[in-house]
Amino acid sequence: MTLSVSEPLPHWDMTVVYPALDSPEFNHDLTATRQAFDTMTSLFDRLGINRRDRQSTDDAAVAAFETVVPALNELLEQFSTQRAYVYSFVATDSRNDQAQATFSMLMREGVRLTKLLRRLTAWLGGLDVETLIQRSTIARDHAYLVRRAAEEARHLMSPAEEELAAELDLSGGIAWARMYQNLTSQILVPIEREGQTVELPMSQVRNLARDPDRAVRRSAHEAELAAWERAALPLASALNSIKGQVLTLSRRRRWESPLEASLFDNGIDRATLDAMMTTAREFFPDFRRYLRAKARLLGLERLAWYDLFAPVGSGGRSWRFSDAEAFIVAQFTRYSTRMGDFAARAFRERWIDAEPRAGKVGGAFCMSLRRDESRILLNHDPTADSMFTLAHELGHGYHNLNLAQQTMLNRDTPMTLAETASIFCETIVRNAALQDASRDETLEILEAFLSGACQVVVDITSRFLFETALFEQRATRDLSVAELCVLMIDAQKQTYGDALDEQTLHPFMWAVKGHYYSSGFSFYNYPYMFGLLFGLGLYAAYQRAPDAFQARYDDLLASTGLASPLELAARMEIDLRSPAFWRASLEVIRYDIDRFESLAVAT
Repeated sequence: MTLSVSEPLPHWDMTVVYPALDSPEFNHDLTATRQAFDTMTSLFDRLGINRRDRQSTDDAAVAAFETVVPALNELLEQFSTQRAYVYSFVATDSRNDQAQATFSMLMREGVRLTKLLRRLTAWLGGLDVETLIQRSTIARDHAYLVRRAAEEARHLMSPAEEELAAELDLSGGIAWARMYQNLTSQILVPIEREGQTVELPMSQVRNLARDPDRAVRRSAHEAELAAWERAALPLASALNSIKGQVLTLSRRRRWESPLEASLFDNGIDRATLDAMMTTAREFFPDFRRYLRAKARLLGLERLAWYDLFAPVGSGGRSWRFSDAEAFIVAQFTRYSTRMGDFAARAFRERWIDAEPRAGKVGGAFCMSLRRDESRILLNHDPTADSMFTLAHELGHGYHNLNLAQQTMLNRDTPMTLAETASIFCETIVRNAALQDASRDETLEILEAFLSGACQVVVDITSRFLFETALFEQRATRDLSVAELCVLMIDAQKQTYGDALDEQTLHPFMWAVKGHYYSSGFSFYNYPYMFGLLFGLGLYAAYQRAPDAFQARYDDLLASTGLASPLELAARMEIDLRSPAFWRASLEVIRYDIDRFESLAVAT
C-alpha cells in the first residue's frame, strides 16, 4: 500500500469569522470584549458577587443571579469565538508572532474570566441553592451548575488568594504549557531518508511509525528519541513546574489529592474509576494476545515499541482524503440524515485542516468555534486509521452541534463525556468499512481499531500510573529527566508486560503527550478510557434498538453539561459503578481481538 499523498489536503477557512487577524472587524470586536470584561467586573462588584459568608437567598440575591448569568453567557460566547479564532492560527503555525501575541493577550482576558467564574462559585456557596433554584427560572435552567458550584465553593481559597492564583497562572502553568506547545511544534528532526539527511517536523516523524518498512520505523523511532532527549531539559522543567503548582493549589483548596480534584472536575466518583480501571486490567492479557498476534503477522518474535502502529497485511486500501470524506458522509447519513448533513457541511464549509506541515501542532483535535460550528485539526495520511481519526473528530463536532442549543455555561462538558460522540461516530465508520472488506482490509481495519483501543486501555493506564507516581514524588522535590524516564518505563512495563521488547520502550512519552502539560486538567488520561468504553456501550445499545435510540442519544449529547455522567448513563439504563458494564464494553474489544488473532493464525 502506498502512503504517498497525491491530492492537496485542506486548510480550514477562518475568514467566515473575520477577514484576517489584523482586520478592523476583529480589532473592533476584540476591544469590545475587553470592555465587556470591565463592565462585567464592575457588575460583579456592584452586586456583591464575591462573598463567601452565609447570606439570605432573598429577592436581591435572585435578581443578582438573574442579572449576572445571562450577561456572563453572552460574554462567554463572544470570548470563546475570539479565542478559538486566534488559536486556529497558533495551532497551524506556531511561528506566527502576531497570532502568538494576540493569543497571549486573550489568555490574560481568560484569567479575568477565571476570576469571575470563581467569584460566582464562591457567592453561590453562600446561598441556599435549593431556594435559589425554586425561586428563579434561570437558576432552574442552570440547576446542575448551581449545585456543583455550591459543592466546589467548599474547596475555594479566600477571594484574594483565588485572584492571586489566577493571575500567577499566567506566568506559571499557562506559560509553561505555551512553552511546551511552541517548543514541540517547532522541533525539526534530522533523519536519513533515501540516502540523505532531511529535517522533518516531529508530527511527520511520528507518522513514520505507520510505515510498512521496519527499518524506516526503527530509524524514525531512534531519531525521535534523540530529538526528545535534546529538548528534555526545558520540558522536564515545565512538567515539574506545572505539577508543583497543581499540588500546591490542590492542598490549599483542601482536596485530598490532585486525583480527587480531577474526579470532581470529571463528574465521577472513585467507585466509578476503580470499577473501570480494575476491569480494564482483567483484559490486559487479551491486549497482549493481540500484540503477540500482530508480531506473528509481521514475522517477529516480539514487537518493539516502533512496531505498535506498523501496518499489517498487504494491498490494503489507500484512503485519500477525498475517499475518506465520501465514505464518512455516506455512513453518517446511513445512521441519520441529521448526522450526514452535519458531516457534509463540515467538509463543504472547510472546517478541517488536514495537512501536516512545519509549525503545526501534532495529533488531532476538534474545537467549538461559534454556535453550531466547529473546527477540526488532524495530520492526515492515507490510511484507514487516519480516516477513523477524522470520523472521531467529526463526532466531537456533532456533539458541539447538539450542545449549541444550550447556554454557554450549560455546555461545559466533563472530559469523561467529551469522547461520547467521537467514539460513537468512529465506530459507525469502522463497522461500515469492515462490511465489504477483503481479508487484508479486514486486518488493516481491525488493526487500526485494536491499536487505538490498546492505546486507550493499556497505554492510558501507563499514563495514569506515571502521573500518579509523578505526583507522589513531585510532592517532595523536582524530578530529573532521568527520573521521569525511569517512571515512564516502569509504567510501560507494568501495562504492556512481556508483549513488547523491553529494550525498545519509549522513555520520553512524558514529553510526547501534551496532556501532562496543563495546570487546569490533571489526569488528562483516564477520561479517554471512560469515553471509549462508554461510547462502545452506547453503540451496543443502538444496535439492540436502533429506532428508539437516535432521539435519546441526541438528547444525551445535548445534556452533557446538565447532569453528571452517572445520571446521564442511568437514563440509558447504564450503571457506571458496576464492573459488568465496563466488562461488556471490553468484551466488544475482545471479540475483535479474537477475529484478529484468527486471521493472524491463518496466515
